[in-house]
Amino acid sequence: MAKKKDAQEEPEQQINIELSEEMAEGVYANLAMIAHSNTEFVIDFIRLMPGVPKAKVKSRIILTPEHAQRLLVALQDNISKYEDNFGAIRQTNEPMPFPMNFGGPMGEA
Repeated sequence: MAKKKDAQEEPEQQINIELSEEMAEGVYANLAMIAHSNTEFVIDFIRLMPGVPKAKVKSRIILTPEHAQRLLVALQDNISKYEDNFGAIRQTNEPMPFPMNFGGPMGEA
């Protein structure tokens, strides 16, 4: 009689992930805006520049609710590991000023 394998005994599938040189450079964003419907979450990653009243969306990611939940768990896990290594991430309760000043004088034209 053949023994039935448990789910824990099955080997994990590996995924081969390609990362192009251009994509590996990444894109800097200092603001994210999130919207959702009953079927998807949309995250726009935005770069705000000091003294510039217009901000550009640098990347838009669209996720299913299940994948959004997985992203949340993965971020929580990584933030916890980061804080274990480098200390608590400092947060301010002040709302972000628009346009952002970055601590310097505002530019004038």
